[in-house]
Parts: sequence; structure tokens; C-alpha cells
Amino acid sequence: MDALSLGFSPCPNDTFIFYGLIHARVPTSGLAFRERLEDVETLNGLALAGALDICKVSYHALGYLRDRYCLLRSGGALGRGCGPLVVTRGASTLADLRGKPVAVPGRFTTAALLLRLADPAIDTLVFMPFHEIMGAVARGEVAAGVIIHESRFTYRDHGLTKLMDLGEWWERETGCPIPLGGIVARRDLGVETIIAVEQALRSSVAFAQANPGEAKAYIRAHSQEMSDEVCTAHIDLYVNDFSLQLGPEGEAAVIELLSRAEAAGVIPRSDAPLFVPF
Repeated sequence: MDALSLGFSPCPNDTFIFYGLIHARVPTSGLAFRERLEDVETLNGLALAGALDICKVSYHALGYLRDRYCLLRSGGALGRGCGPLVVTRGASTLADLRGKPVAVPGRFTTAALLLRLADPAIDTLVFMPFHEIMGAVARGEVAAGVIIHESRFTYRDHGLTKLMDLGEWWERETGCPIPLGGIVARRDLGVETIIAVEQALRSSVAFAQANPGEAKAYIRAHSQEMSDEVCTAHIDLYVNDFSLQLGPEGEAAVIELLSRAEAAGVIPRSDAPLFVPF
């Protein structure tokens, strides 16, 4: 089999997780992988076009992908206390943002989905790369912004205040951890290959957790603008036991998010099974 195309982001949590897989530090059942690193919304678009065999995507985008891709149980970002933040210079409630421009890091990001679920009346969304949002809010170009990734550690440096933690809202609303992004595989790869990929990915997560220092150069090569402290905080926040294995609680959280998005009319309904069987 030719090398499988594998897309993930240059964020520290992804490079940490995929290091072992990309650098042949874990068994892969003879599979080879060809990496492609892109920002999350570019990855969403590539998966929507069916351009990659395996891809990190937002759970919002997964709602549009279920007929072509299945979800893997390892490698994703899901947890507690790690949701997107709504930041602003002046608003005091979400209701203050109705009818005003609010920046979100891409049409198909989970951040955009959570904002729509939290307050459907906020409908003037401005899509821009995640790293441009804080500047746009600080300059007054938008009334607020939904920030993700390392921005949650640095927004105060831009003179911004936190209006709402959408992860906390989700946890209060549902009791579930917040699903942010997961790894999907094309269904036409076949069950045997998909299971082998999932096993290799789980091994890669376990390797990274057991050898946290080995991937440092690879992580830093793709996060040159971050300090070591922010890189470490990023990994600590987004890599956890759910990254190793979703488990019943993680699977229930994903199903809850997709069900609510379907009920709100944000994503299409699908009867395709979310996972391949073991």
C-alpha cells in the first residue's frame, strides 16, 4: 500500500501526539504515512474535499463527514477546562453581541458550533484564521472573538477580557467533557487498515506520554513563535487520557455534541456508524 496521507496541525498537542507515528517510533503494521501540517480550518476543508486518508478535524466538521469518514478512538482533543473562550474589549454578556460582528476561527470549527449552540441569536460571524482574532478584537474590528489553541494563554497580553468560557458552558449544560477535534479515517481504506491505523495512533500517544522530551525538537520546529512554557501548557491542556482512548465518557460526549448540532439544524443528519467495529 502507498503511504497514507495524514493531516494534522502544527500545534504542540498534535506534533506531540503524532511524533512517534511519523518518526517510526511505534509499530505501524507495515503502514507508512505522509504528513501534511495545516491549520485546523484548512484541515477541515481538505477532509470535506476527501483529499486526505487520515485527518485531524474539528468535531463540527465531522458532522459533514460521517458518510465518507469514520472517527478514530485515539489521538483527538477532548477534555475538561479546555474549551474555546469568547474574548472582548467591552461586552459584558453574550446578548450584547447579538447583531454585532464576532470573529470565529473558521466556519467548520467546533468553536463556531459552540457559539451557535450557546446563543443562536449571535449570527453575524466573521471567519478568520485563529491567530488573527485577538488582534482584530483589540483593534475594534469585531465586537468579540472566539479564541482557541495557545491564544487562551495570551489574550490578556492584548488587553482583552474573557466574556465566556464555552467549554465551561458546555460542561454545565451537559455534564460532558468538551469534544474539540478528532482523528478521522476514510471508510474506503477498509476496516483492517483503519483498525491498524487506530492501534498505531494509540501507540504513538502512549509513546509521547512515556517519553515527553523526545519530541521537543519536532514540536519546537513547528511552534517557533511560542515560548517553551506556552508549548508545555498547551500539551498539558489538550493531551490527556481521552487522547489515548475516548472511552465510554468521551464517546458519549461526541454523540451528545453531534446530536445537539443536528437538532439545531447546524449539521446534516447521518445514519452512518460513527466508528468502525473492533
